[in-house]
Amino acid sequence: MIIYEVNHEVAREVEKEYSKWLSSHVQQMLTFDGFESVDWYTREGEDNEQTVHWSLHYHVQSITHLITYQETYAEKMRAEGADRFGNRYQTNRRILTLYRHFD
Repeated sequence: MIIYEVNHEVAREVEKEYSKWLSSHVQQMLTFDGFESVDWYTREGEDNEQTVHWSLHYHVQSITHLITYQETYAEKMRAEGADRFGNRYQTNRRILTLYRHFD
């Protein structure tokens, strides 16, 4: 299992519209092979009057599943947000693999 983390910085002026669109986007992502679930976080301490910050953690079965997504669907999925919201948001992504677990 890996975490595909997508961080969003969204202009407050489109927060509600973006949130609605992102919810639909997440549902689409969950239809891709290997994408099992998503946790949507608000990043505390980063919110301000102009922007809201969200982090989405997609739980993906393997790096192979993620690579397939990136090579097959990512460009189209990313273009949908860019076409709709232009420069009123920014995203960055990273891939997290478990190094150690402690109880």
